[in-house]
Amino acid sequence: MEKPRRAVVVTGFGPFGEHAVNASWIAVQELEKLGLRDDVDLHVYEVPVEYQTVQRLIPALWKKHSPQLVVHVGVSGMATTVTLEKCGHNVGYKGLDNCRFCPGSQCCVEGGPECIDSIIDMDAVCRRVSALGLDVTVTISKDAGRYLCDFTYYTSLYQSRGRSAFVHVPPLGKPYSAEQLGRALQAIIEEMLELLEHSEDKINCQHEH
Repeated sequence: MEKPRRAVVVTGFGPFGEHAVNASWIAVQELEKLGLRDDVDLHVYEVPVEYQTVQRLIPALWKKHSPQLVVHVGVSGMATTVTLEKCGHNVGYKGLDNCRFCPGSQCCVEGGPECIDSIIDMDAVCRRVSALGLDVTVTISKDAGRYLCDFTYYTSLYQSRGRSAFVHVPPLGKPYSAEQLGRALQAIIEEMLELLEHSEDKINCQHEH
């Protein structure tokens, strides 16, 4: 039986602050060149570093593609590893975006839960990718930073009931090349899809009995 095709959406961010070239978007473009497995339709988008655009764009992407998974990629100037973020936070957004704007409420979704976890087991993804022997170190975090990265992640988790992931990458050359980051993203997303499919199979089995 042929597997149904799945849509996967991956986003990177445009330039902001000292990041005139945003490593996250470069890494996503590398991933696009590499592609994912044969049964996956990959859609990539560059997201401007603007709160209001994110609030419009993320629901629109979910509606347009009905993806199995959305993975957002962002750059962290402090990161020296590729970091899997476990959760998104709702409040504490005080940093101004590229339009010199920040939400008056300083939150993503008024009345939303303080924190939403991804349904993907990031510890398992980290273990599995680390075991592949890539020349990239993968780590875990529970704090995506209360700026556009965290804001985008929470917005997406809220929209998707947890079917989203967020990956932080270091700036280019500190220490990884665009190719290394692209290959790491490919491995990470394929492991995420494996885990998602595995958990869906289990759920379907339970329904059939």
